Amino acid sequence: MLDGLLEPLGRCLDAESARRVVGFRVSLPVQQRIDALAERANEGVLTSDESAEYEALINAADFISILKLKARQNLRPIRM
Repeated sequence: MLDGLLEPLGRCLDAESARRVVGFRVSLPVQQRIDALAERANEGVLTSDESAEYEALINAADFISILKLKARQNLRPIRM
């Protein structure tokens, strides 16, 4: 279902915007926070607030990954 939602959004990107989406990387502090929460999750010691934060970050990462995929698809030359 998410794919169907993002497909039209991906087609809205011009080539420059698609390249910028493909090149997007999270900042080091954000990545460090994700890593810390992942470690705490693996240890089974997340608080309820940390669990909610971690879930939101994972959902955002999934969204970004799918959008990047759509952007990459739009940058591929059309083959005939």
